[in-house]
Amino acid sequence: MQEGFFSGLPLELLLSPWGLALLGLLVGSFLNVVVHRVPLMLERQWWGDVGAQLGDGESYQRTFGAAMPERLALASSSLEKSLAELRPLGLVRPASRCPACGHRIRWFENIPVLSWLALRGKCSACGTRIGLRYPLVEIATALLFGALGWLIGPQPLALLWCGVAATLLALSLIDWDTTVLPDAMTLPLLWAGIVAAAMGWLPTLTLPQSVAGAAAGYLSLWAVYWLFKLTTGKEGMGYGDFKLLAALGAWLGATAILPIVLMASVLGAVVGLVMKATGALRQGRFVPFGPFLAGGGLVVMLVGLPTVLGWIGW
Repeated sequence: MQEGFFSGLPLELLLSPWGLALLGLLVGSFLNVVVHRVPLMLERQWWGDVGAQLGDGESYQRTFGAAMPERLALASSSLEKSLAELRPLGLVRPASRCPACGHRIRWFENIPVLSWLALRGKCSACGTRIGLRYPLVEIATALLFGALGWLIGPQPLALLWCGVAATLLALSLIDWDTTVLPDAMTLPLLWAGIVAAAMGWLPTLTLPQSVAGAAAGYLSLWAVYWLFKLTTGKEGMGYGDFKLLAALGAWLGATAILPIVLMASVLGAVVGLVMKATGALRQGRFVPFGPFLAGGGLVVMLVGLPTVLGWIGW
């Protein structure tokens, strides 16, 4: 009995609310890297695609019915050379540096929250301010992980939902900064939900229900997108929003789609109006919808679908 108790203690401690909150601090620190670097990595990929297209003489011939101008071929060569000269960029390497002075951030300067407080929110080398968002993301991730640990209990299922929460938080911040929801994150989240349902890891959701939720999430916003575009001639949202809601449907089911969209729409409208009234929203810019969809999904995860349905009178 005692041997079994002590052998199980480390796992129970890790999966306790406090253990998951500590894990959340570490994951939150990594999310800051993800939010900063993924858009840069995508932009490099896009510029690489531009260079390849500019150098495709056969494609130019098919499209324009003429030989490719030499200036485009030269531009393609120059672009590819510039990209090749860039330092490799990934999520793990190179090591993080101060964007102002290039100071390499040492391990003791990268301890979640504590290092930011010890450095008083400034680079130790040049004194450039470090944004408050860095520790806030770490704290938010810790709170999400701790809350999920408290709601689900000390079982591996809690880690699964912590991964979902971390992905939603990262997607929200990337979309807020860039108005882009990367396929490299939304699609794995979607398929992970379907696989989790197929493996029986989602107690309240079967595989058919997960697939139906994904389809309902995608098609609902797809229909709204085309209705708005045909009516106004404008695009009201991007395809990344469809994929994000499909992923939420895969994890939470089709019944959660309407409450998530309603919460996202109301909160997004309020935030947009406040930003416009205060001048924070520049002319021609728009408020991304992804953060509010993700927020709606997190609310359903944390308080439960029956409670959310009760809020809207279902």
